[in-house]
Amino acid sequence: MVEWSTVDGRNAGNISLIALSTCGWCRKCKRLLEKEGVAFRYIYVDLIPSEHKNRFKETELKPWNPRLTYPTLIVNEQAIIGFEEDDIRKALSK
Repeated sequence: MVEWSTVDGRNAGNISLIALSTCGWCRKCKRLLEKEGVAFRYIYVDLIPSEHKNRFKETELKPWNPRLTYPTLIVNEQAIIGFEEDDIRKALSK
């Protein structure tokens, strides 16, 4: 079982960040979400216990991002792959 962390903020819909704790682009994405003040959940895949990691990638990440790259941000059923600041801001404003 994996546990997501949550950040409180204004409701901008259903927002999930799948990231790595060591990834600079992932940190930038998380900071942007925090700066925008939106509520979201996030998980660092590299910190998931090894016995759950592969299943998580197959069931939670791959359907959104078959290349399994980071960060993967899901905003209201729309996947944004990588740190695409303009796309993220646009998705948050809907």
